[in-house]
Amino acid sequence: MKYSREEVLQYVEEEDVKFIRLAFCDVFGKLKNISIMPGELPRAFDYGIAFDASAVAGFGDVSRSDLFLHPDPETLTWLPWRPEHGKVVRMFCSVTYPDGTPFECDTRSLLKKAVSDAQKAGYQFFFGAEQEFYLFELDEEGRPTGKPYDQAGYMDIAPEDKGENVRREICLTLEQMGIRPESSHHEEGPGQNEIDFRYADALTAADNVMTFQTVVRTVAHRNGLFADFSAKPLDSEPGNGFHINFSVRPDEAGNSLGSAAAGVMKHIQAMTVFLNPTSGSYERLGKMKAPRFVSWSPENRSQLIRFPAASKEFRRAELRSPDPCANPYISFALMIWAGLEGLSGHDPLPEPVNGNLYTAEAGVTDKLSKLPETLESAKKAARNDRFIQTCIPKTVLDLYCD
Repeated sequence: MKYSREEVLQYVEEEDVKFIRLAFCDVFGKLKNISIMPGELPRAFDYGIAFDASAVAGFGDVSRSDLFLHPDPETLTWLPWRPEHGKVVRMFCSVTYPDGTPFECDTRSLLKKAVSDAQKAGYQFFFGAEQEFYLFELDEEGRPTGKPYDQAGYMDIAPEDKGENVRREICLTLEQMGIRPESSHHEEGPGQNEIDFRYADALTAADNVMTFQTVVRTVAHRNGLFADFSAKPLDSEPGNGFHINFSVRPDEAGNSLGSAAAGVMKHIQAMTVFLNPTSGSYERLGKMKAPRFVSWSPENRSQLIRFPAASKEFRRAELRSPDPCANPYISFALMIWAGLEGLSGHDPLPEPVNGNLYTAEAGVTDKLSKLPETLESAKKAARNDRFIQTCIPKTVLDLYCD
């Protein structure tokens, strides 16, 4: 349910809400928040709530440190793990300067701009997230041990799969918050899990990714575990992927989706530093179902983009290179802008590569472009790319590339 300002004020009064968390993320996608009391909520809607931006990575220095949070009433949700009496609720916020000018490092507003550009062009993009994570045991002092919670494998069941009840609690918590998980299962790595979401509009899908990671970490901690979303937690085991399913409407006979996917492929090398922002990201790529080459084909999980078997409104493309360290607001925004470029030029997809690229001969792979193989090469590809310079504010680009 999407609330209006008046409905939020009414909800807070009628549901015994005692704290309102105003949430936002830094440029790298780390969630932040400040809590206010119900009496401050009208001021938050009218004027915003100030905070010290100099203490947030990439948001400024002490010489110009005041920024304001403006809550989005449509994103209201309660936090089920907090007390039922004296509830705690949360809203995502936009970030502005004191004069109301949008803050250029507010990546949620960046995604709003991409959505607006798509609407002006006559299109709407939808996204569905698949994020993997490991569950590790904690030591007596509550620190991660690096010891997987179980030794189960892909889609194993209890008792080998010890994460079954944890995933159940995560899914039920998300449902209470109005988020609809589609499926959950044990992944290939020991202690590795995956929960997938039904598609949603771009902004809702990105908000859901942020909420999902918070819920997973919270539920894991309540069960005496640590949830690890890093790209490559264990050297000899599969990495964590952030597979992004995307579709576009209208999509006559699949032509729109194909052109949008072609646009993403065209700019993927320059986009990679934002989709894979850590050095560990490049330890994952090219191994254990994570792509290395710029290629596509139907259903094939060794490709950068695959088109899963589906029909009608469930037809989509799946981008397989990102990992959960990526900021979803930047990721979805870049995919929209790249997709729009492909759509405007009616770009066709290149020929599909119908084979296993992990075992393919050099005669096949030598003809394909590669994703950047190191964080430094990914930074270089972004820094010198006109598409990225056009889409990403210089301050944000400098933070990722310097």
